[in-house]
Amino acid sequence: MTKPRIADTRPKPVELKAGETVWWCTCGRSKNQPFCDGSHKGSEFEPLRFVAEKADKVFFCLCKQTHNPPLCDGSHKGVTQADLDAQEGFRNVWYKIAEPGELDEGEVRTVQAGSKALALVKHQGKHCALDNACPHQGGPLGEGSVENGWLRCPWHGWDFHPCTGRAPGGVGDGVATHGVEEREDGIFVAIREQIDRPRTVSHLMVETLVNWGVIPVFGMLGHSNLGLAEAVRVQVEAGRLTYIGIRHEGAAAFAASGYAKLTGRPAACLSIAGPGATNLLTGLWDAKMDRAPVLALTGQVQTQILGPGAFQEIDLSAAFKPVAAFSQTVLRDSRHAELVSLACRHAITEREVAHLIVPDEVQTLPAPEGSRAGSPQGRLGNPLIAPAEGVLAAALERLRAAKRPILIVGYGARAAMGEIQVLAERLGAPVLTTFKAKGQIPDDHPLAAGVLGRSGTPVASGCMNQCDLMLVLGASFSNHTGITPNKPTIQVDFDSLALGRFHPVEVPIWGEIGTTLQRLLAALPQTGPWEDQRPALAERWRTWRQEKAARRGRNRDRGLNAALIFEVLSRLCPEGAVIAVDVGNNTYSFGRYFECRRQRILMSGYLGSIGFALPAAMGAWVATQVDAEFKHRKVIAVSGDGGFGQYLAEFTTAVKYGMDITQVLLNNAELGKISKEQRAGNWPVWQTDLHNPDFSAYARLCGGYGARVTRAEELEDALAAAIAYQGPALVEIITDPDLI
Repeated sequence: MTKPRIADTRPKPVELKAGETVWWCTCGRSKNQPFCDGSHKGSEFEPLRFVAEKADKVFFCLCKQTHNPPLCDGSHKGVTQADLDAQEGFRNVWYKIAEPGELDEGEVRTVQAGSKALALVKHQGKHCALDNACPHQGGPLGEGSVENGWLRCPWHGWDFHPCTGRAPGGVGDGVATHGVEEREDGIFVAIREQIDRPRTVSHLMVETLVNWGVIPVFGMLGHSNLGLAEAVRVQVEAGRLTYIGIRHEGAAAFAASGYAKLTGRPAACLSIAGPGATNLLTGLWDAKMDRAPVLALTGQVQTQILGPGAFQEIDLSAAFKPVAAFSQTVLRDSRHAELVSLACRHAITEREVAHLIVPDEVQTLPAPEGSRAGSPQGRLGNPLIAPAEGVLAAALERLRAAKRPILIVGYGARAAMGEIQVLAERLGAPVLTTFKAKGQIPDDHPLAAGVLGRSGTPVASGCMNQCDLMLVLGASFSNHTGITPNKPTIQVDFDSLALGRFHPVEVPIWGEIGTTLQRLLAALPQTGPWEDQRPALAERWRTWRQEKAARRGRNRDRGLNAALIFEVLSRLCPEGAVIAVDVGNNTYSFGRYFECRRQRILMSGYLGSIGFALPAAMGAWVATQVDAEFKHRKVIAVSGDGGFGQYLAEFTTAVKYGMDITQVLLNNAELGKISKEQRAGNWPVWQTDLHNPDFSAYARLCGGYGARVTRAEELEDALAAAIAYQGPALVEIITDPDLI
């Protein structure tokens, strides 16, 4: 960038006759300084008239510091650029926009001078610079052409003079022009820039998001969210936000959901109006159904054109109403910081989706004078809900009487695993998890029984069949998990609506799980009638591991089997890694065969959306950069070829930001789970085959690491190399669709 320099302050001698009248231009646009050439038309500036008292040479001052305008009185002497800047709040900055001789006569092009886009024209041997936006619909004049001496807007054909910006016929809708200098080293333009950009409504809103603990923003920039984007940029450059620009808004919502599921803290996603906003919806439904705090920030068309059906106008309030616990449009006179605080409160306290719609023109309004960003101070209550004494006593009575109790742990209990393990050890009780809670207790713990349900193992189901009491913590009783309604049940959940949702339970307890377990532990005796179920549990694991070993040996020469893949991944996966899994047979196999050792698992639990894994892994990677709890953890995504294909362009996003993500891709060239369901329903297998590229080559083309595995003996080395790679890596494994 060329350094700012003061406008030319040298006095200009002009010889006048007595009584002669001249016009002195104050707008700074005149190409005939100091005389007015009409460039000011359409602006707020007016020329000044000067009548000579006698024939003489006079000096006109161009610095605008004179106390005797337009005559020079020497006031400019000693005036610095800083003085002018301080007085006016603006500065003239000269930018080089072209090389000498670069433009041909009549050529028009778009150039960038700092943050301003200009139309640069060479007209009658002279270089001229105009604002790039036509005043009618914002058409890019730099994409226009000079016809018959007029610069024509490419959108609707309106004409402007290439150097003065005036419209023909004296119509007062001209375009602003900027001073141009043709120097030996190039063509330079003077841009009048504000020294300090005004604080806008968007700045106020984004500052409030930061105060509420929002760190990552995933999104895509466009014409209806640029005011918000500028406020995000300011906070990113200040080190208070992290922004990830994605390739599809659906990935932004999934990434925000993945981050929120992992950390329990809010994340934001940003889109334009119309299709950008609607693209967010699937990922937001995933966050809603899995109780992840996510904020959606969507642009909107200008309020003055809402209603008749403007370009990209969608009723976003109606579109987002089912998915968002809080959805509001931010208007000119809204309490802007308060709306953001309300959105954050809903997202955090209800573990829900909150949504703010910000029309284009509202984003750039000046923030109200004296306005302050909101914060959570004084806005959040204590979330540790204690259970009522009566239901606690009923639960204690049943626990004291049980001989073979079990604990069934859901995703909602992830913050209370310390208390859960202490209680399990006192009771000698196996701990079963839902699939969403896989990994919350390590599979090598002597009381871990693995996953219950369709994605689980006979270890867990055998424990449930033999128990005489179930203590269910933070689980939803979905049919996928298959918690039996035929056993005495104590259910604990922070959400009162989750209690007894599908069938009555003996003791429903509304309370925060950690607080409830602390009360139970304090009242339970150290010993009781409880059988030590560890020996029986160890025998179940031994039997199941023998079965897994037998399955690993199966081979039909159509690709690797899932039992082998996940046995090797179990051995190689670093402890503490975060693993995002997709939807399909690959996910069922992961649930059965992968044995967790203090890894964290992310999935699209209740929505079950294909394509979740890679975007969620991107959200998890951001957590490894900004959250001390997850620092330096490895991030792994597990997908089938169908799921990876949904957002495979986001691999370029991972490369762009240097994300340390290992993508394990099981390629069976079909939607295997759907083929299986067609067979089970006695339908012909139809339209589930997939035409795939070489995904490993694709990863390399994107700039990452790519390896392809077709034989069992290649698997371990390929996975080890990909996990060790510091950056985006993909291992494509050709798999047998029937050996799952």
